[in-house]
Amino acid sequence: MIRNDVFSCFAFYAVLLVLKMYVVAVITGQVRLRKKAFANPEDALRHGGLQFHRLDPDVERCRRAHRNDMENIFPFLFLGAVYSMTGPSLAVARLHFLVFLGARAMHSVAYLGALPAPTRSLAYVVAQVPCVSMALQILAAVAAYA
Repeated sequence: MIRNDVFSCFAFYAVLLVLKMYVVAVITGQVRLRKKAFANPEDALRHGGLQFHRLDPDVERCRRAHRNDMENIFPFLFLGAVYSMTGPSLAVARLHFLVFLGARAMHSVAYLGALPAPTRSLAYVVAQVPCVSMALQILAAVAAYA
């Protein structure tokens, strides 16, 4: 059993974020199937022929959304885990995690739904605020030991 309340809260939000990434991956696969646009020749052959070994703008949009998740969620997972060990307030930590989750969910909706600018950019920036905050608090907590 995890006895650190902040880490338990972090673990909850971290798992939700990973599940969100899986959803984007599944959506990417579904769009590939629907658009018959396969990245590998063997997959194209299985689904109708080599003519389907091709790029598709909708599949590429999904792939970019997934890649953007990896570029942002993986650092959050590191920062959140370390931040949880610095003894922050549970309420403040929960706010950091919730803001990140909400902004990343909005970013995915904006990306996959091709929502008008600057929706996706704003979601990206909002998600960076708790990450920068956690990073600064981690640095402040460990500065005495450096």
